[in-house]
Amino acid sequence: MNMMTLWHISGWEFAALAFAALLVGFSKTAVSGANTVSLAIFAAILPARASTGILLPVLIAGDVLAVLTYRRHAHWPTLGRLFPAVAVGVAVGTLFLLWADDGIVRTSIGAILLLMAGVTLWRRRGEDGAAGQAPDTVTTRSGRLRARSYGVLGGFTTMVANAGGPVMSLYLLSAGFRKLGFLGTSAFFFLIVNVSKVPFSAGLGLIDGHSLLLDAALVPFVVPGALIGKWAVHRINQRLFEQLVIAATVVGGVQLLVT
Repeated sequence: MNMMTLWHISGWEFAALAFAALLVGFSKTAVSGANTVSLAIFAAILPARASTGILLPVLIAGDVLAVLTYRRHAHWPTLGRLFPAVAVGVAVGTLFLLWADDGIVRTSIGAILLLMAGVTLWRRRGEDGAAGQAPDTVTTRSGRLRARSYGVLGGFTTMVANAGGPVMSLYLLSAGFRKLGFLGTSAFFFLIVNVSKVPFSAGLGLIDGHSLLLDAALVPFVVPGALIGKWAVHRINQRLFEQLVIAATVVGGVQLLVT
């Protein structure tokens, strides 16, 4: 990691990174997927590949706060179905990062996010939302196949660009999760996945002592974002919650394609 990159940041650039960290906290306790905006801010101010390593500890801080807030609402059978596929996606993503440049990474992830948002909207067309079913009813062969597909995509996108949030958000919506179950399940999912990514990111040179110093300055901004999210989530009805998640996914996908 180039120390010059980290310490020659202007005041407004640090303010933008701090806002992105606050938004991470908000997304973890309110509208999952909104942190794709944070990803775009980090990639715009810092070198795109380096930004993924700097953002990862900030995301983990948000995951810890989300777990503390929604730990009683996690759906562990769903997590058990997802993790083997996610491990495959993380491995593929690590190999992808060995040769892909920043432009290919951004374009690939942006296209995946927009595709998944389109699939989700198409599946929900003419329905009263997927949230009418209980998540543990998704045990059919097609349901297991969908879990594996989203798991691989989620592992891949979270490894190469910390952009797994929207993919997994769309899966949880399609599986019929209500707000609190959605947030509790995703909280544990991303805490486990993001912590497991640390050795891979360090091995790729994306995390080192210099990047962690910048993280130490940014992590405190995650806390007020998480508190705002906890306050806001109880004031957002289920339909609006789902619309915000999908909208955040589309915005994040477009940002990755145009930047």
